Amino acid sequence: MSALPKPVPGRLFHLVKVASWIELGLFSALLFFWLAPGFEHETFIFGLSHGIGFIVLALLVLAAVVRRQAPWPLLAATLTPAGPVGSVIGIALIEHRGWGVERPPEAAAPEADRAVG
Repeated sequence: MSALPKPVPGRLFHLVKVASWIELGLFSALLFFWLAPGFEHETFIFGLSHGIGFIVLALLVLAAVVRRQAPWPLLAATLTPAGPVGSVIGIALIEHRGWGVERPPEAAAPEADRAVG
């Protein structure tokens, strides 16, 4: 029995990347307003936004994993207590180091051309 093929990032992976950065922004704003005194209303608004955004992000990552566009460790990184920080770091490792994914066919072609020449 052969192992499952590695996931190949696609359109859903790009959507996860954008959602991760938006969620990281919401989380950062929440931390700022939570730590600053006198911003109870803003803390509530950003807390609610972060809560809903985190659920949406986790579901997007799960969909990307199921559709084989993201590796399962990205889901684990997203569900850590660091939340969106974990998903942004996981995406950076996937994009810059290729951890857990196959290169898309169009990305692998230029390397083959350089090896021949």
